[in-house]
Amino acid sequence: MTSVGADDWLRTLAEDRADIDRSSTAEKVADKLRASVLGGEIQPGQQLNEKALGDALRVSRNTLREAFRLLTHERLLVHEYSKGVFVRKPDWRDIADLYAARRVIECGAVRAYPQAPEQAKRAIRTAVDDAVEASTRGDWTAVGTHNIKFHQALTALAGSARLDEEVERLLAELRLAFHVMGDPKRFHADYLPLNLEITAHLEAGAIEPAVDALSTYFETAEHQLVTALRGE
Repeated sequence: MTSVGADDWLRTLAEDRADIDRSSTAEKVADKLRASVLGGEIQPGQQLNEKALGDALRVSRNTLREAFRLLTHERLLVHEYSKGVFVRKPDWRDIADLYAARRVIECGAVRAYPQAPEQAKRAIRTAVDDAVEASTRGDWTAVGTHNIKFHQALTALAGSARLDEEVERLLAELRLAFHVMGDPKRFHADYLPLNLEITAHLEAGAIEPAVDALSTYFETAEHQLVTALRGE
């Protein structure tokens, strides 16, 4: 287990503390920590130091502990007796469950593409274009982040804030599993072409082929992650 210190992600949180100063709630703190997980800035097994986080965000220990409780409920953190709070390590059963939920939500959302507002449609193209640009720079961690944004944009086609929130939680948990794969290029390189294919189908009005491509994406990714986490 590694302890969290004053590293880059913690400094980023400190820069954002003005948001929390205005509304010093556990939910706000949880949002900031979840965003750090989604951004790939903190990793599974990493210990969260109460004092370091409290100092960075200028929140009380009680507020921080309530945020920890919320994120533990979301399966992002785990409390180890007499040791502290750690970022959770998903196992293969978590992955199978996550993809079962994602199939229902995202495939359903994609079918709403024809009725979705133009801004929602553009967000899909922006996410995939940003991922391509990051890949040309060799920044595969950023490709992973843009991949998350791509799937959030797919979900947003449904126009449901509740689904958006649920998928954010699911994807944060999934991002922890990405770290298990090691080299981010080796993992994400295969999925960028699939994202491009899905986007091309949607923009051509071929909704069911887009759903089929998304289903293929899920089957491939789930198999790869489950195999790695089971040590096969």
